Amino acid sequence: MGKRLLTALLAGLTLAISTAGAAAAEPSPQATTSVPINWAACGDYGGECAAIKVPVDYADPSGPAIDLAIGRLKALDPAKRIGVLVVHPGGPGSSGINPFILGNAIPAASLLRQRFDLVSLDPRGVGRSSPVKCSLDVVNQAPVTYPANEAEYQAWLAYNAKLSRDCREHTGPIFDHVDTTSATRDVDSIRAALGEKKISFFAISYGTQVGQQYAELFPGNLRAMAIDSNMDHSITSAFRYLQTTTEDFEGSFRAFARWCGQTPACPLYGENVTALWDDLHRQAVEGTLKDPATGQPVTAEELRVELFGAMYAPQQRWFPVASSLKSLADGRPSKARTTAAPKAETVNYAYPAIWCSDWTWQVTGFKELDSYRKRLERTFPHTKLSPFWSDVMSCLNWQGKVSNPQHRLDVSGTPPTLLPKSRYDVGTPAAWNYAVARQIPKTTILEYDGVGHGQYRNSTCARTHIETYLTSMVLPPAGARCAPEYPTQPVTARAAEELPLSATGRPLH
Repeated sequence: MGKRLLTALLAGLTLAISTAGAAAAEPSPQATTSVPINWAACGDYGGECAAIKVPVDYADPSGPAIDLAIGRLKALDPAKRIGVLVVHPGGPGSSGINPFILGNAIPAASLLRQRFDLVSLDPRGVGRSSPVKCSLDVVNQAPVTYPANEAEYQAWLAYNAKLSRDCREHTGPIFDHVDTTSATRDVDSIRAALGEKKISFFAISYGTQVGQQYAELFPGNLRAMAIDSNMDHSITSAFRYLQTTTEDFEGSFRAFARWCGQTPACPLYGENVTALWDDLHRQAVEGTLKDPATGQPVTAEELRVELFGAMYAPQQRWFPVASSLKSLADGRPSKARTTAAPKAETVNYAYPAIWCSDWTWQVTGFKELDSYRKRLERTFPHTKLSPFWSDVMSCLNWQGKVSNPQHRLDVSGTPPTLLPKSRYDVGTPAAWNYAVARQIPKTTILEYDGVGHGQYRNSTCARTHIETYLTSMVLPPAGARCAPEYPTQPVTARAAEELPLSATGRPLH
């Protein structure tokens, strides 16, 4: 797994308003009048695509505008159509248009597909919606490891400044307006353009932050909201951010090790999985761990990233990662391991521009940052440090505008909200979900007792509750839980390929 692949993985893994968040809900510029939309066929699932005009800067609604790309799958049972369900892509930086993900993420047999017009979009700065553009050679210069000394820390700061200036130069004015508040207002512009008085909203991962802020700004425009695997945008402590993400990484690994010990088909069945992992990690730290297929060294960061990605979706990824770890331990090549480059490389690099518009961290310097690593490695002896350390590191000395900084939500007047979460989630830890539930009134938590990110795809039980709520407004009973659903046999290659991922095949936040 070379530097270019690790850079791409970290970018995909490293998957806000103190004043606007507290303001009263306000209408969008097109709050009462629909506009003509020129739909055209697109995608492989019978979808339609179009574009609507939205302001670059919502503080200047009559100023420059961009074309916001939207997509729609019309309800398959129009006689029972409920309305519009906005399905927001994750990321940040993922597209809802190319490929047209709704056909993948929500199958035709789903109640949601039958009863709603499913609407998604390329969020501003992404894909067809005025993409953030950066020089590819600058993107490829990204550091890929947590800084080990002052010189590496300073190199990170210099790189962040260089990348942000480069991206602004190649992107133009939209660069300073890709924050989640603006993205949230885009959702209401879509509602207005469609002529809908209210929308229903469903999202997984980063899209939940859009939903949370939509509930804050436009509570009266929501019919129902299900937000699955939640971001917590109220975290201001860099250490707390790293602590919570690493806590669920450690818990996920322990659950994986137990599963292997109880699953005869697991390639590591009969092994002490924890000891095997610790030994591999020790070798990686010492520089002696080799990829059997290439003979190239496998770094500790690469090893953790590989394990981390597998924790998103146990059904699809636990067997492959177990095979990969066994191949490393045995020194024999495995089909489960890959050293391929990312599927695609592109200068559309929206993640840091969006992320660093929303998050700012008060880190005084390398000494403080290094103390975080040391504390976490003592607390979480197996997984050490979540790869989401880059979410903190990539925003230090970022030269873009922080227009949507962290804040606690101020929500009132919304319908009941359904919040599915898992016991351990490396993408959006359990602690984040509980914190969000405390910030949104009338929230029902649905507990999935397993490991994974995005319970709609990891749990048939959670999927049923989500679809029941969004279609009939019937919430699960208080205290409802869904049992873990882990694989007993490897999935087919085709099933693994159908796991919803980012456009480059990277895990979403």
